[in-house]
Order: sequence, then C-alpha cells, then structure tokens
Amino acid sequence: MRYIPFLALLFILPSCSMTGGGDHWGNKPGSQGFRTVVIDAGHGGKDPGAVSRHTGQREKDANLDLAKRLRSELKGSFRTVMIRSNDRFVDLDDRVKFANRYGGAILVSLHFNSGSSSRKGPETYWWRVDSHGLAVRCQRAMKSVAPSSANAGLNRRRLRLTRNPSIPCVLLEGGYLSNSSESRKIYSAAHREKLAKTIAGAIRDQAAKGDASTGPRPRFIKAPPSRATDAPGS
Repeated sequence: MRYIPFLALLFILPSCSMTGGGDHWGNKPGSQGFRTVVIDAGHGGKDPGAVSRHTGQREKDANLDLAKRLRSELKGSFRTVMIRSNDRFVDLDDRVKFANRYGGAILVSLHFNSGSSSRKGPETYWWRVDSHGLAVRCQRAMKSVAPSSANAGLNRRRLRLTRNPSIPCVLLEGGYLSNSSESRKIYSAAHREKLAKTIAGAIRDQAAKGDASTGPRPRFIKAPPSRATDAPGS
C-alpha cells in the first residue's frame, strides 16, 4: 500500500504528563496487560491493494494469509478478533468503528507495500502517543526477518487506521511487492509465517512490558480525524 504525505495543518500542543488515565486522543502510556487484539487484513473484495508484477500476488490475499497466521500465533494468549476473515471489502471507516467496539484492546492492521522498485523492507505507521511503544516493537520485530534501510522505517502518519481508532493502533507494511527479490520472499508461505511469529512476539512483549525499552514517548500532536480526502489510501 503506497502513501503520499499529507499537508493537513497540525496543532502541536505542549507535552503533558503521561501518567494517569490519558484521554480519547491517545495521549497516555502505551497499553500493557491487554488481552484482546483486533487484527485487520488490509484491502479485500473489490479492492485488491497492490499487485506484484513479479509474482502476480495480490496484496489483499497476502494480507489475509498473514492475518490468519498471526491469529494462530496469538491463540491461547489473547482473544483475537478479525475485521475480515475472508475476501470481502470493508470500508476504512467501518474498520475503525469495528475496532472501537473493543475497549482495552489494540488494533494491528496488516499490509504489504508498493512503490519504487528500489524500496524494500518493512514499515510501521502510527500516530497516537499510546501506540508508539507497540510501533517500535513491531518495526524491530519485522526488521529481524527482513532487514533493510531502503524505506521509511518507523513513520508517524495520520491515517484513518492510525489516528481515528479509540484504542492503540498500528499499521504494518510487511515489505514491498514492487521489489523483485522481496516480492518473491513475500510469496513464500514460510516467510509470511516468520513475519507472523515475530509480530506476535512484539505484541506479547508490549502486553508484558508496556513501553519499557522503546525509547522516549513522542510529543502529543492534536489533529482532526483523518478523512478520505486527506491522501490516497488514508
């Protein structure tokens, strides 16, 4: 899934204490001790997402396969809820509404990327302060499977699936379908299984340790919810 930087005006407020209950903007510490994971397989149905010209693989299929593998990896440790478990289209705003039904949960949206043929490697998108620790852990984990610096890496981006949910949320890009070598890795079930295992490990670490060892919390940025008109794919 390819994103174009948005030019929306941001209202940057002074940082405030991160102790206590926080607020619905996500201005609070990252989740710890959660037991529910909402898994979002990106695209689906009439929306195939990116399509690899090297393997013919459709992003929506790879996303769903990875989501099912992640669900299996988390089974027994967490309650897992799939936004889609088959090939159907779900509007982005409806995905947000679905995730918001589960308080005390986290949302992990799974994708594969497309762009310049030279770009490769995993990327993690986040927005809310309470999502930063999880984002750091997921990016570290995916890089252990597919190391690369030829991409955006960890990226704060105001998207509908990183800004709008009322629970901590991250959007993970497991690699580039547009890159010749990486697309062939993504086509491999064994590689997708490795990704699922390592993402599951990051989720377990976040549940057990919270934001410990994920670096300083970022400043709080108050911005309006993301809309379809902000940027393609937002």
